[in-house]
Amino acid sequence: MSRLADITASLPVPAATFLAWMEFQKGASEATVEAYAVDILEFETYLHGMGASLERPSEITRQMVQGFSASLFRQGMARSSMARKLSALRSLFRHLLRLHKIETDPCAGVRNPKQDQRHPAMLNVDQVFSLLDETAEEKHAAASETPDASEIFHLRDMALLELLYGSGLRISEALGLDVNDIRPESGHVQVMGKGGKERIVPLSDPCMAALTRWLAVRNDVPPVHGERAAFLGRRGKRLDRRQAARILEERAEEAGIPQHISPHDLRHSFATHLLEGGADLRTVQMLLGHSDLAATELYTHVRSDILENVYRRCHPRNLFHAGDSVEEADNNESPQSQG
Repeated sequence: MSRLADITASLPVPAATFLAWMEFQKGASEATVEAYAVDILEFETYLHGMGASLERPSEITRQMVQGFSASLFRQGMARSSMARKLSALRSLFRHLLRLHKIETDPCAGVRNPKQDQRHPAMLNVDQVFSLLDETAEEKHAAASETPDASEIFHLRDMALLELLYGSGLRISEALGLDVNDIRPESGHVQVMGKGGKERIVPLSDPCMAALTRWLAVRNDVPPVHGERAAFLGRRGKRLDRRQAARILEERAEEAGIPQHISPHDLRHSFATHLLEGGADLRTVQMLLGHSDLAATELYTHVRSDILENVYRRCHPRNLFHAGDSVEEADNNESPQSQG
């Protein structure tokens, strides 16, 4: 039995029914449903201490939800995690309200804790090159006609890391890919994102090469019966998040990167480097699969110095600086020529 099934089995029927609706009717990913299940179970445990239960949802009050939020705060929980748990409860009670299982929403009027202003973690370009550049020995092994097990999994690891950074995929999207979803020669990959939304994401040249090398030896793992996952673990099953995080940690250590990095940090780096290179926010939004532009705007903090330089270089009122002659201004590169 899966972890999600275990958690659902321990929840009252109204909560379990809501989770089933999320998975089968709304089309939420298993990871999302499991996260909601964990949060709702934590709330149910809190309710038990008060003699209440989601088994009787009409008895749940706003004071109970506020008390739950306060208990999370006293535990020292991150505000972002508190907000996520409250979001899960709001979704649950809105669903019960639609089904007329409750008459009022106990989450109404309960505010999220004020969020800390945090910027996404990222690598600089040099660190990315260190992470993805292979040594002469690794390149020689990759070219081997009969690679051994360690060489095969090295090819897998490099393909995965190239995909995470080169295309900005969420780790769940990359690990959710099946073999048929990847056609390196086409120059793109078809991704199933949040909420069951599909998008086409381009592949960089190094990523296409890395994926081609890995897929050529994938069946040497070999996969368990019927497993179509693009990225396999050593036992032939779909690679999971924990294994992927460990792969990145080991590679980062080999590359001499001092800070801890996660697979999601590669996605942050992808978006940040695109913006630094001059990509517009809407394009980056589409590549990341964000439904809301506000989510993409999180990355714009890194562009303040770049925006100022572009403004000073390109704005008509800044073409003539103090002491510049007309001839000097005419000889400057035009905004069009600078792309």
